[in-house]
Amino acid sequence: MAVPPGLVAAAAASHSEATVDKPPAAWLYPATGSHPGGRPPRAPVRSHASAPQRLRPPRPAIDQETFVKSMFRLAAVAAAACLALPASAQTLTGTLAKIRDTGTITIGHREASIPFSYLDDRQQAVGYAMDICMRVVEAVRAELKNPNIKVALQPVTSANRIPLLQNGTIDLECGSTTNSVERQKTVAFGPTYFVINVTAAVKKSSGIRSLADLNGRTISTTAGTTSVPLLKRYEKTAGVDVKEIYGKDHSESFLLLADDRVAAFVMDDVLLAGQIANARNPGDFVILGESLRTEPYSVMLRRDDAPFKALVDRTIGGLMKSGEIDKLYNRWFMSPIPPRNVNLNFPVTPALREAFRNPNDRGVQ
Repeated sequence: MAVPPGLVAAAAASHSEATVDKPPAAWLYPATGSHPGGRPPRAPVRSHASAPQRLRPPRPAIDQETFVKSMFRLAAVAAAACLALPASAQTLTGTLAKIRDTGTITIGHREASIPFSYLDDRQQAVGYAMDICMRVVEAVRAELKNPNIKVALQPVTSANRIPLLQNGTIDLECGSTTNSVERQKTVAFGPTYFVINVTAAVKKSSGIRSLADLNGRTISTTAGTTSVPLLKRYEKTAGVDVKEIYGKDHSESFLLLADDRVAAFVMDDVLLAGQIANARNPGDFVILGESLRTEPYSVMLRRDDAPFKALVDRTIGGLMKSGEIDKLYNRWFMSPIPPRNVNLNFPVTPALREAFRNPNDRGVQ
């Protein structure tokens, strides 16, 4: 590329005005003493010693108070940055880490806890508790920034639900599990989503009108439920002597009553109502008005897992605060439900309405 003449002239003038010490001739032409035929001259080099030194101005001293404030500001910025990170970028532990690593959340469900968690006519797990747990699944997917988290369904019973949760087979149990102080020693619970009364169902033709009338009779109940210890306590305090037969699930326990093999089925009132509604002859049965105890239901999760517990509490509590829980309740307790399209017609009780207004995970003594 051609250089403009003006620029060449300016450069020459600048060079002529520069003050550079003249080096010895022998240094300029060390081979022959003259330039023609010898080595071309090398440009003189100014030594570092002769170069002018530029001194930086001294930094102002920082007092201790200013330093401490700066450190606090840095710490606050770092903490805010960590909180802003998605769960997938943070160090996860417990159930959330397990779900992230496996890409699957495993739900423990019941097969005959109508209308909470049971199999419909297509053998699909459905119910009030299942709907609530699917909201938790959605929250987990959002928390982990992974909409492809899969859902695995694992049938459980009253007897094995806690062991399967503890050993990691299931991550969340969605059914009709009572939240008790005793159980909280080994597992944790989300906010109460139902409140029941433990009582008994009998045949109208039996002549049984109270729990005391069960004296000397054989009754059924489901293995692994709170009804068992409650019944034994009632026997001691009321002087009632009964013989128990244990069903593996609620359907089996109710069938014992339907087939006249026992005089009563002792269980939670709403579960009794669900079994009666789906019986061949619902009009043959009645639920006693007495109660052995009032109990709260909720989802069950592993103990000492604070991040997952917080997510479950936030999700279910949000359903209650937003009013969406009422829509779920009406779907399963005030409308026809599968498999026989029977309406349980079981309105919200005052105790349950209070639990919706003030979500909590308090266990019964």
